[in-house]
Amino acid sequence: MLRLQEIKEKLIVADGTEDWFKELEEDQRAGAKKLLESWKRKQQVQKLEKEAHIEKVMFDKSFDVNRSGLIAGVDEAGRGPLAGPVVTAAVILREDTNNLIGLNDSKQISRAKRNELALKIKENAISYFIHFQSVEKIDTLNIYEATKQSMSEAVLSLKIQPSVVLVDAMKLPIDIENHSLIKGDAKSLAIAAASILAKTARDEYMDKLHEEYPVYLFNKHAGYGTKEHIAMIMQHGPSEHHRKTFEPIKSILKSEVKV
Repeated sequence: MLRLQEIKEKLIVADGTEDWFKELEEDQRAGAKKLLESWKRKQQVQKLEKEAHIEKVMFDKSFDVNRSGLIAGVDEAGRGPLAGPVVTAAVILREDTNNLIGLNDSKQISRAKRNELALKIKENAISYFIHFQSVEKIDTLNIYEATKQSMSEAVLSLKIQPSVVLVDAMKLPIDIENHSLIKGDAKSLAIAAASILAKTARDEYMDKLHEEYPVYLFNKHAGYGTKEHIAMIMQHGPSEHHRKTFEPIKSILKSEVKV
C-alpha cells in the first residue's frame, strides 16, 4: 500500500489510468480518500476550463470566414476610475492556444494569475499593441470617445493587419471589419486576452503613479472612486492625473474656483 505522501506526489501527474489508481479508489484510509477527492475536483475544474476554452476558440473562428487566422481581440481597462489613463489592447493570437487554457475576463482572475497569463499571451501573440489614452484626452473627448479612439489606435498599431476585429461592447471607426460584442471578454478568447493585457498594463502604470503621488494610494484602488480615494482627494485636492470632468472632482474644482 502506498504511503500518503507517495499518493500525493503521484496524483500530481496522474490521469486515472495508472495501475495503482484502482488500489487508491479502494483505499479506506481517511487521508487517501481526501487526496482522491481533491484530485477529482481539480480534474473537473480542468475539464470545464478546457471545454470553455474550446468554446471561446470556436466562437472566434466563427467570425473568420476567410480562415485567415488573423482575428484581433480588443478590450479596455480603466473607463470608470477617477484617475489615470484608460488603457486598451489589441491582440492577434496564434492558432495553438493550449497554453492559454483558463484564460477568462480579467475581472474574474486574481492579479497574480493575470500577470502570469499576460506573459503567456505576449509569447503566444502574432502581434499585440497596448495603447494608453491620457487624462487630457479623456477630459477633452469624454470617456466613451476617448476609449473608442484608443481602441482604434491599438488595432491600427498592430504589426500585422487582422482580417476581422472583435471588440468588447464598442464599434470602431476603422476600415477593417469589426464586431461589437456585449460581454465579449466572456465569449471570445481574443477579447479575453486583450482584457488581460490592458488590465495588467494599467495596474503597473498605477503602481508607478503611486510612487510619484503616494498620498492617493493609487496602488490600492487603481484610481477607482473608493471612499478612501475620495477622502484623499478631499484632503489633498485633485492631482494632474485626476479626471477633471468626473464627479466629484468636477464639483471640487468648481468650488475651489468660487473660493
